[in-house]
Amino acid sequence: MPEGDTVHQAAKRLHRALAGEVLTCSDLRVPAYATADLTGRTVLDVTPRGKHLLTRVEGGLTLHSHLKMDGAWKIYAQGQRWSGGPGHQIRAILGTDDRTAVGYRLPVLELLRTADEHRAVGHLGPDLLGPDWNPGTALENLLRDPARPLGQALLDQRNLAGIGNVYKSELCFLLRVTPWLPVGALPDGHAARLPALAKRLLEANRDRPDRNTTGRREQNLFVYGRAPRPCLRCGTPVRAADQGDGARERPTYWCPFCQQGPAPAPGRADLRGVRRRTTD
Repeated sequence: MPEGDTVHQAAKRLHRALAGEVLTCSDLRVPAYATADLTGRTVLDVTPRGKHLLTRVEGGLTLHSHLKMDGAWKIYAQGQRWSGGPGHQIRAILGTDDRTAVGYRLPVLELLRTADEHRAVGHLGPDLLGPDWNPGTALENLLRDPARPLGQALLDQRNLAGIGNVYKSELCFLLRVTPWLPVGALPDGHAARLPALAKRLLEANRDRPDRNTTGRREQNLFVYGRAPRPCLRCGTPVRAADQGDGARERPTYWCPFCQQGPAPAPGRADLRGVRRRTTD
């Protein structure tokens, strides 16, 4: 599931493959840009911004993409068989003499002037893995709506950029509160700890192939995806239920013993959350 750490890794791979190279192939397979041709332009850099990717090319243009849930950029050597999915899922192709970057299932793909990048990412809060990171601003953003459930506030990229559903569940577990606890009801000191803890988790995983929040080799995550297995801390069965983020329902995981605060009553919601994880 792409979150700030995995998007950072994708940007690093794209930058390594394309930056400083002249594009010999360009194919944007979305109706609005089907006739756009970047062939002959040099790729300047590939920069992550939260969960967004900005591929800048000479001439003042930026190719903006967002992976959402299922998108991916794959890098192939010349002559290597493409294996990221069927051809109808390809949304972008950027090729050089040595490498080809292929964007699969990209739900967001737009070509804009580099000077207008703010149209795509200007709404984002401080980036947990970016040079603009500011824990004070992130905390102010989170506390702006004290009645909002913590899980929703963490997923709102306008507050701080880079947290997705996995880190939301893991952060709430580490803070010992449920994702449904209002932000303003966080125990003393917990809110102040939150930005630094979030940054520490993403920093620790920015270069790891397998995300790990526990520090254990045998189990990478504390609660995410673990329902109804026992909590690693207390042994209570981990629960799962849906929690909206303002746009869609998302499966959320928590320990009903270790984490204090409001939560859905046990029932069918738990089963929906467990089933949906296979496709979310």
